[in-house]
Amino acid sequence: MWLETERGYSVSSRNQRMSAVKSFFRYAAEKDKTLMSLYLDVEAIPKKKDTRVREIEFFSEPALEAILAQPDRDKKNGQRDLFFMILMYDTGARAQEMLDLRLGDIRLDGNSPYVIITGKGNKTRHIPIMEKTGRHLESYRRRFHAAGNPDGYLFYIDRKNIRSQMSIDNVEKFVARYGRMAHEVSPDVPEHLYPHMWRHSRAMHLYRNGMPLPLVAEWFGHARMDTTRKFYANADTSMKKEVIDKATSDINPLFSDEYDIDWEDDEELLKKLYGLK
Repeated sequence: MWLETERGYSVSSRNQRMSAVKSFFRYAAEKDKTLMSLYLDVEAIPKKKDTRVREIEFFSEPALEAILAQPDRDKKNGQRDLFFMILMYDTGARAQEMLDLRLGDIRLDGNSPYVIITGKGNKTRHIPIMEKTGRHLESYRRRFHAAGNPDGYLFYIDRKNIRSQMSIDNVEKFVARYGRMAHEVSPDVPEHLYPHMWRHSRAMHLYRNGMPLPLVAEWFGHARMDTTRKFYANADTSMKKEVIDKATSDINPLFSDEYDIDWEDDEELLKKLYGLK
């Protein structure tokens, strides 16, 4: 409680600290059984529920264009970073899901190329990719996967002639760096860019362009529809305003100081409006 009220910690941070305390007490009780009663008392303390409705952070489509213009594609790492961000946006994958991709998870055969994403709970989903993304992939594969080993990590680093999976820290660093560079060029780009914002942005762009929420949920591998509805249906207030403005006629009382309710005594119209006829 002190951390939250005096130090200004969020509910999430408060719960994380409590989790660490519980872990320590569990360890101590395993070493000294006389502490078991203390551990059970601490373990009984429930997590605090966070009742705040937080709007997700996402960037606009013009901001995306500015960000993707930053990597130097003539340099090897620049081409890698550019393709990573393109594929992360196109698939809406989490950063770790991207890092877990193997070359064999990319399927370019046929008329509908797609990526096999392995998400939480080891569940897989097949995500179609755009034709332009496929062209970027072909160029990336020629430069980074000449051997064509299907079991090799799609994104990797070479250190002392040893190839290993790229780390999440590396991704966070180059995403933040390109974000800062793009923000100097375009104010549409958020000052602090992080990998998960790409997933949020892709979802919002699909939603704003007409993809139904159930399909958004399936696309992004949300186990529960409530997750999608909570974060995306309530997120874009500007979109709601645009829809309301388009659906509200110029003669609406909200837009006029003078109006006459000429349907007040129209019984038939009122029944239709209230769904009674």
